[in-house]
Amino acid sequence: MAGIVALSLTALCASAVEPIKVGVSGPFTGGSSPMGIAMRDGIRLAAQEINEAGGILGRPLQLIERDDEARPERGAQVAQEMINRERVIAGLGIVNTGVALASQRFYQQAHIPMITSVATGSIITKQFLPPQYPDNYIFRVSAPDSIQAAMIVEEAVERRHLRRLAIFHDSTNYGQLGREDLERALERHGIKPVAIERFNIRDVDMTPQLTRARAAGTEGILTYGLGPELAHLANGMVRIGWKVPLVGSWALAMSNFIDNAGPNAEGTRMPQTFIQEGETPRRKRFIERYRKAFGVERIPVAPAAAQGYDSMLLLATAIRQARSTEGHRLREALESLKEHVEGIVMVYDRPFSKTDHESIDSTRIPVMGEVRNRQVVFAYDEDRKRDAFHK
Repeated sequence: MAGIVALSLTALCASAVEPIKVGVSGPFTGGSSPMGIAMRDGIRLAAQEINEAGGILGRPLQLIERDDEARPERGAQVAQEMINRERVIAGLGIVNTGVALASQRFYQQAHIPMITSVATGSIITKQFLPPQYPDNYIFRVSAPDSIQAAMIVEEAVERRHLRRLAIFHDSTNYGQLGREDLERALERHGIKPVAIERFNIRDVDMTPQLTRARAAGTEGILTYGLGPELAHLANGMVRIGWKVPLVGSWALAMSNFIDNAGPNAEGTRMPQTFIQEGETPRRKRFIERYRKAFGVERIPVAPAAAQGYDSMLLLATAIRQARSTEGHRLREALESLKEHVEGIVMVYDRPFSKTDHESIDSTRIPVMGEVRNRQVVFAYDEDRKRDAFHK
């Protein structure tokens, strides 16, 4: 689908107008690829719409896309290539927290804004804060893990009245930091996990960890991992004849969890910034355009697609406001956006400030999703109504 943006550039490029280069990086192969591909395609849709409307400042957008393979070292290489060789004016994307932590410092050093579309590690926008750094060039449109962890624990403790909880997390930065956020959220409820179990990327047998958790009297499992391993976790529970509620981070909505776990994924719950239901005309149009453009019925990871789309809209708005592609002016514009941006996740009204680069900093926007019949749907009707109201 690389041609979706290129095709819309034809008319504008015919006059030899220099394009505005925007870097887009994420895992387009491997276990994290459902998130990366959905995010990239959401960005492509937004860029196509902008170019069809005449571009920005009379110039077309050109997306420079690179696969970071979900590897921190590759992400760092990609960031440097984007900045030094491709001369991008901003970066969008990044799915994996470890990749973000390894690569975003190059955007910071170059004074080039980076809008994180997907990665959720709570520390991501806090690496470059004053007074050590006069200006922070890292922004985010996804729900931080501190927000997600609070929602996960609320679901387990307040709504389901579970007290004996186990945490299962992978060994990546994402899993380790997410586990810490879960422990802090549980502590606020006066609860300590009865078991904390770790697994590695590409692990397929969770029997030892599940056996220990069951022996500890676990009533529910809280997860921080990615789709393939989470599927092995859900399938492993069935193999040992043990069923307890599974509640975890938004990665439980990944297509490679739902497809690989099959019926064993049913009922799992997770925070979501966007669920693939056409509750508003704008949302319905986005879903229809995504399906048509990429030939799929189900968006691989709907929040990643919506967040990618919105990150492109926010950057475009900043460029128009700044009337410039200079990094410091784009940062200043993002920190003081005057125009309301009608996104898919929400309507953005001054989403960032000088001291707050998180567009989502409360549990007001995310909703709780649930896997039903191999689709992610609203877990609660009140969330559906609230979600439609905010959009």
